[in-house]
Amino acid sequence: MVGVVALLIIAGCAVYQYFKGTAVKAFATIIIAVCASVVSFGYFEFLANMLTKYSASLANWAQPLCYVLLFVLAFAILQTIVTQLTRHPVDLGLLPERIGRVVCGIFLGVILSGVLLTAFAMAPLPNKYPYQRFDQRKPDPQNPDTVLLNADGFVTGWFTLMSNGGFSAISNRRSFAALHPAFLDQIFLNRHNVKDGVPILTSSPAIEVPKKNGAWYAPDNIKDTEGRPISARTGHNLVIVRVGIKKAAQKDAGIFTLSQVRLICKPRSHAKNPLVGKGRNVYPIGYMQADDQLQRKNLSEIVKLERSVFTGNVKYIDFGFFVPNNFTPVLLEFKLNNTALVPAPVSVEQAPDVIPFDAKPSEDQKPAERPEQTSTDVTPTPSESEPEGSESLPERRGELSDISRSIVGDQLDEE
Repeated sequence: MVGVVALLIIAGCAVYQYFKGTAVKAFATIIIAVCASVVSFGYFEFLANMLTKYSASLANWAQPLCYVLLFVLAFAILQTIVTQLTRHPVDLGLLPERIGRVVCGIFLGVILSGVLLTAFAMAPLPNKYPYQRFDQRKPDPQNPDTVLLNADGFVTGWFTLMSNGGFSAISNRRSFAALHPAFLDQIFLNRHNVKDGVPILTSSPAIEVPKKNGAWYAPDNIKDTEGRPISARTGHNLVIVRVGIKKAAQKDAGIFTLSQVRLICKPRSHAKNPLVGKGRNVYPIGYMQADDQLQRKNLSEIVKLERSVFTGNVKYIDFGFFVPNNFTPVLLEFKLNNTALVPAPVSVEQAPDVIPFDAKPSEDQKPAERPEQTSTDVTPTPSESEPEGSESLPERRGELSDISRSIVGDQLDEE
């Protein structure tokens, strides 16, 4: 059905351009649509963060609404300007006009249908809308399904390619390809279990990754909970990343699926600046239960953290990821609006003791010491991230300006 709708949009644009436009105006409309999509992709997160601050009730719908709004506004403004500049018709001849109008109309229809499908994919809709990209029971990030003509993949793909290493907001270079590799997969997997009441974002900063020993290579003798050896995939290393879920965000962050946890990896030679270039998504295979034991989990399985399991301000979970050789983790993303820097993994000999994960509190559970230095997803004030009476956070460095947040919002300011 979605493919049919996309075909109708494409056919409608081709017919309209054939009967109502000219080849020059039709080509100009394509350029306008491309520019409008650049504006919407580049600034929808920034605008959505602002909207969420003023209206928490719109939080789940903020990103798709802002994405569509920016596209429509940019398209309307540019179309008005072009109309004023092309008052006098330009006739390229009978055959070039007829062919040119139809061809341009087809490309315009692909762009418009791709933008529409992407907006629906951002919305908090059940997994089957606008189409079933991943299997409901066992989603596989390596095998996504696509809609007919893959219009949404075309729109997001070329923008990701264009942003690779060069897309910036006046200052502080930020690459969409580094922050959102395989963007469609990210947003579809993030809302995979939304029908089960799993929030797609958090209303406050929710995660942190320790700067010291926040990631390490797993030992060779690691096994699953049934005692079977876990052998690394060919061409991959098993890396453990320690992720802290903040107690202050437990309402939204305390229920999640592993499909909402993604590790962004980059080639080792390009990992110096994690926000530039092109990244790769890696999803967890489970979490650690002991120094040599990992609990395997399906990406669609729901994890619930009751408030009683937080013995301190943060609940730490050691997730396991199969990271490709010659790649290194640089960012950890959680749900739609949380991002934390990940330090370079240390060797097995330097690895810290595993923090066994248990969603249920035990009587002999003792509060875990919080790492001295952590990299967090945003720059909250002490009153936002810490309970009253706790130590204030150290002075923050490297905060993003309002302009640079147009690419990543405000979720990646460093401590």
